[in-house]
Amino acid sequence: MKTFKPSAALQRLPNQFFAKLVKKVGEVMQEHDDVINLGQGNPDQPTPGHIVEKLRQTSGNPLYHKYAPFDGYPFLKEAIASYYFREYGVKIDPTTEVAVLGGTKTGLVEISQCFLNEGDIALVPDPGYPDYWSGIALAGGRMETMPLRAENEFLPNFKEIPQSVLEKAKLMFLNYPNNPTGATATPELFEEAIALGKDYDVCIIHDFAYAAIGYEGKKPLSFLQIPGAKEVGVEMMTLSKTYNMAGWRVGFAVGNPSVIKALELIQDHYYCSLFGGIQEAAAHALLSEQKSVEALVATYESRRNVLVKAATDIGWNVKAPAGSFFAWFPVPDGYRSEEFANFLLEEARVVVAPGNGFGEWGEGFVRIGLLSNEKILREAMERIRQLHLFEKE
Repeated sequence: MKTFKPSAALQRLPNQFFAKLVKKVGEVMQEHDDVINLGQGNPDQPTPGHIVEKLRQTSGNPLYHKYAPFDGYPFLKEAIASYYFREYGVKIDPTTEVAVLGGTKTGLVEISQCFLNEGDIALVPDPGYPDYWSGIALAGGRMETMPLRAENEFLPNFKEIPQSVLEKAKLMFLNYPNNPTGATATPELFEEAIALGKDYDVCIIHDFAYAAIGYEGKKPLSFLQIPGAKEVGVEMMTLSKTYNMAGWRVGFAVGNPSVIKALELIQDHYYCSLFGGIQEAAAHALLSEQKSVEALVATYESRRNVLVKAATDIGWNVKAPAGSFFAWFPVPDGYRSEEFANFLLEEARVVVAPGNGFGEWGEGFVRIGLLSNEKILREAMERIRQLHLFEKE
C-alpha cells in the first residue's frame, strides 16, 4: 500500500500531548472499572431542556433543510448582539461585527490563517490552550510565549515582551477566565493589551470560552467592555460551556469589522454554516431567561469549594480558581507534572491533566476538572490522601 507524504503544513502541527495520556487512561480502564477521570474538559451536565425543545420544534422547518446562509442567519447575529448588550452593556452591529462559528475551536485555528504569513509572530499565553498553537503552525507563523506565573495571578506581563518581538507580532491570544489556571482578567490587563495593539498593530483575540463561569458573585469581564477593544481585536465565545452545548458546535466572534470580515471569508471556503435548527436553538438560548446558567455556575462553585476543602484537608496547599471549571493545583515536592499525573493514575486511579501539556510554564502544576459530582471529587481526594504525598507539607 502506497503511503502519501502529508503537506508541510500538516507536518508543522504540534504533537497531541494528551493523546498519550488518553491512551494510557484507556489501558488502565481496561483493567479497572473504578477510574476517576478529572482530566477532561467535557461538561457533564445535559443541555437545558428548553433549548433541546426549541431544536426539536425547529428541526422540522423545511427552510432549514436547505443550505443555510454561509455567514449564518441574521436572527442569530441579532441575538448575539442583544446578548452582549444585555450582559455587558456593549453595543454590537450584527451585520458587521458578528461572525458565526462552528464552535470557537474552529475560529481560534482559522484566525491565524487569516492574518499570519510565513514567519509572522503570534503571542500566546503559556500555559495556554493548545489549539492556538495548531492554527499558528498551519499558517506557517511562529509563537512567542507570554509566561503566566502564580506570583502575577497568572496574568501576562507585557513589559517582558522584547521590543523586537512586538515589532513583528501580528496576533495576541488572551483567555480569561483562563484554561488551565482558572484565573480571571482585570480591566488593567485588557487596557494594557489594547494600548499595545494600537501601538504595534497587533490584533488581540480574547478567547471567552468560560464567559459565564465566575465565582463569589464576580462576573467575568468581557474584553469588549474596555474602551478601544473593538479597534484592535475580537472576542470569541462558545455556547459549549455556558449552556452545556459542547456537542452542538456553536460559537461566535464579535468585535473589529475587518477581523469579522476575514473570518467570514475563510469560512466561505470551508463551510456552509450551521444547521438552521441549531442556529434558532442557539438564538433561543441567548435570548431566553438565564436561570439554567445561574444554576450551572452555582453547581461549579459548590464543586470548587468541595474540591478545595478536601484537598486542603489532606495537606495539599492549593488555591481556589476564580473562574472556569478547572482548578490548577501545584504538584508535591519531588515530582514533575507528568510524573505526578502518571503516579496518580497508576496508584490511585485518578486522572488529572499534567500542566506541561499546556506549555513550558505549566510545569509544576496539574489541571483538575470540576466536571464530576461532589461525591466523586471527595473520593478522588481521599484516594490521593492514602498515598501520603502531602504529610510533610
